[in-house]
Amino acid sequence: MAILPIRIVGDPVLHEPTQPVTQPLSEIAELVSDMYDTMDTANGVGLAANQVGVGLRLFVYDCPDYDADPDGARRRGEVINPTLETSEIPETMPDPDDDEEGCLSVPGEQFPTGRAHWAKVTGVDLNGDPVEIEGTGFFARMLQHEVGHLDGFLYTDVLIGRNARAAKKIIKRSGWGVPGLSWTPGTVEDPFGHDD
Repeated sequence: MAILPIRIVGDPVLHEPTQPVTQPLSEIAELVSDMYDTMDTANGVGLAANQVGVGLRLFVYDCPDYDADPDGARRRGEVINPTLETSEIPETMPDPDDDEEGCLSVPGEQFPTGRAHWAKVTGVDLNGDPVEIEGTGFFARMLQHEVGHLDGFLYTDVLIGRNARAAKKIIKRSGWGVPGLSWTPGTVEDPFGHDD
């Protein structure tokens, strides 16, 4: 088990599209395991490889699916070389009560973010078996967020209006937006205030 440092907005690896995984999947098994450990320790619902400094096209997730189960049963897995399909992305201002989104690479901050209501991701898992996962609401938000990372974008890049302006101010005020910054889950207080 290894907890990896999570790169903070401004690190170049977060702002470049990742490369497809072409090596034998056994060669990334330890990375995937470490990503699960890091995501779990950070209380995240998803983690893309470039968030831990590896420019490969894969992510892990452990996300509640409230639309499928009102009790929020969690869905967990990994997707290697994912492709994303979505329903239409709304062009209106996101609802500050229902559309809040956060990111482990923008620690402690959340902003209303417009996302498609439905999303589907296809790819393979660590065994090389085909994966097709889809969902609505919060689960769809997570799928779009993680594939966005792999395409070289953070959710702060898709914010609009006052939310975009607020994010830019906070990133500047926090001293982020420059290369080389990271935080390691479990070694600092949880930036999102989750209970242990």
